[in-house]
Amino acid sequence: MRYNTLGRTGLFVSELCLGTMTFGESDEGMWAKIGQLGQDEADTLVRTAVEGGVNFIDTADVYADGRSEEITGQAIRNLGLKRDEIVVATKGFGATGLGPNARGNSRYHLIDACKASLKRLQLDHVDLYQIHGFDPVTPIEETLRALDTLVQHGHVRYVGVSNWAAWQITKALGIAERLGLHRFASLQAYYTLVGRELEREIAPMLLSEEVGLMVWSPLAGGFLSGKYSAGDPGDGRRTAFDFPPVEPARGDAVIAALRPIAEDRGVSVARIALAWLLHQRAVTSVIVGAKRPDQLADNLGATEIDLTAEELAALDKVSGLQREYPGWMLERQGQMQRDLLAQRR
Repeated sequence: MRYNTLGRTGLFVSELCLGTMTFGESDEGMWAKIGQLGQDEADTLVRTAVEGGVNFIDTADVYADGRSEEITGQAIRNLGLKRDEIVVATKGFGATGLGPNARGNSRYHLIDACKASLKRLQLDHVDLYQIHGFDPVTPIEETLRALDTLVQHGHVRYVGVSNWAAWQITKALGIAERLGLHRFASLQAYYTLVGRELEREIAPMLLSEEVGLMVWSPLAGGFLSGKYSAGDPGDGRRTAFDFPPVEPARGDAVIAALRPIAEDRGVSVARIALAWLLHQRAVTSVIVGAKRPDQLADNLGATEIDLTAEELAALDKVSGLQREYPGWMLERQGQMQRDLLAQRR
């Protein structure tokens, strides 16, 4: 297990992060299709992750209506994990009640949501508090000031964001710098071999501005486990909850390229798909979730895979994005300058 700094901070997080979306029983909504793990099962997964070198756990206040946070916090206690050896991240934004102010990124909601998360987690602070989505109503400045208050009061150590566009994050970074507020340390975003849209604008921005990247759903909702085809979701989770979307022809081509690499190494298709992400420069940590310890153990094995240049090229060939403007023009016009850099000793 390797450890990377989270963006422009001195905080080291493991290159794999345990996701807890599967924690918490629910009888309705998407959580009935995703989660359903109780305390004992969650304790086993947390123990497996920590024993595998993971020091990073991610949850959210909307996972199983808060039960995920409760189970995560109790697991930390049940296993006797030292607080200074575990990095705990959670998120706020989603609806936590029926009223119009029980959601979004307003100061009104975020401060109460964070304190409620701390209570469920049985912690006096979280290490990373993330905005779970973009609020088209609340001014970004209001959100940043609320997050800064949470840091100043000791409830939060670092702040991050999830599912924002490149321009939104860049605007927030500029506001934070102008006002002297705590800046986003990380972005949590979707990124896989069958979903590389992030590479157009977001990944270059993250590298330029030194913002870390946490990858959610790195197996595209199980698709990259290799047990589905894009045209036939089978009888797994994607049958009831077909998310994230996968373009059929591209998905099948990626699986076809992954299989021989996995077979040559005697490992699962999922392990190779995760290893590909760990080879991407913008990635700080990849969030892996599981329902069984054997699934999690297999995912942890991705840290041991070093893909060759030929293998990376083969995967890039079937999964790369179509060229778009202004990307192809930037590439063309900047080539002479890149050639000069290549000549340096």
